[in-house]
Amino acid sequence: MTQPVPDTRSLRNALGRFATGIAIVTAIDPDGHPIGLTVNSFSAVSLQPALVLWCLDNGSHNLEAFRKASHHAINILSAGQQDLSNRFATWPADRFAGLPWQAGAGGAPVFPDCCATFEVANETAHEGGDHLIFVGRVERFTESPALAPLLFHAGQYRKLADS
Repeated sequence: MTQPVPDTRSLRNALGRFATGIAIVTAIDPDGHPIGLTVNSFSAVSLQPALVLWCLDNGSHNLEAFRKASHHAINILSAGQQDLSNRFATWPADRFAGLPWQAGAGGAPVFPDCCATFEVANETAHEGGDHLIFVGRVERFTESPALAPLLFHAGQYRKLADS
């Protein structure tokens, strides 16, 4: 059924039909504190040079901190990390309290047990409607092929099923 675009809830529901992975993007803010949030707007852009992108709502209180950060870490979550995804999708006082992480490129927090992690230099940002599109140059990456990804589809967490 064709819907007019002004109905943003219906548009969001239709966009949710595209299954995505889930990532937590992290950085260090200008005061030296770790920041991070859950996203599903991650994508590869180019292999030569190695570029990736992710998007952040223009209304995010962390927008300027991410814009000013020299680096970001994009932590691709594994199936067992749903609690971590929820933690960074809500706004507790300190999302990093009690969490194990290590400093990646530019100090950006890197989490253990992820399917993959990309440490990227903050290359450029482009306006895209109500979001800012960050493009990063991959400096380092790791992967754990044995781990299944955490997925999101139609407003719910999903896991891969063997067929």
